[in-house]
Amino acid sequence: MTTTSPPTTRLTPQRFYRVVAIAEAITWTLLIAGLLMKYVFDAGDLGVRIGGSIHGFVFLLYAATAVLVGVNQRWSIRLIVVGVLTAIVPYATIPFDLWLDRRGLLAGRWRTEKTDDPRDAHWIDRLMRWFLKHPLVLVAFVVVVVAVIFTVLVTLGPPGGR
Repeated sequence: MTTTSPPTTRLTPQRFYRVVAIAEAITWTLLIAGLLMKYVFDAGDLGVRIGGSIHGFVFLLYAATAVLVGVNQRWSIRLIVVGVLTAIVPYATIPFDLWLDRRGLLAGRWRTEKTDDPRDAHWIDRLMRWFLKHPLVLVAFVVVVVAVIFTVLVTLGPPGGR
């Protein structure tokens, strides 16, 4: 008789947050490399356009991740805002992730079931639980929202003009 154990690669809030935080830091490297190519090596702005676009998209994805994980983990609004703002400072998402992890603020599973906690009756918690029970809808929703915001921002142009 064989028994199966639960998969060890389950995407916990901690693992999901860490992957996106690292991706956001990596895209900072792409953007900085593009800036160096443009302003130090006079190689044109293709590197900035590519690195900046990738960074912008992942920045928005990180912001959505900070909100989703923050609501799931019941962070304060202030901590969620700080989480989002760490993406503005190059590489700050990684030390913030480590700080959260050391304090146990990323521990636990996704809250997909209602508990006796009165906060579970709040509409935000109900909506989050519904999305977490329908992960493909959640992913599609986040991708669409991030893509719309990204498109609007690209249409408006880069920060500081050209």
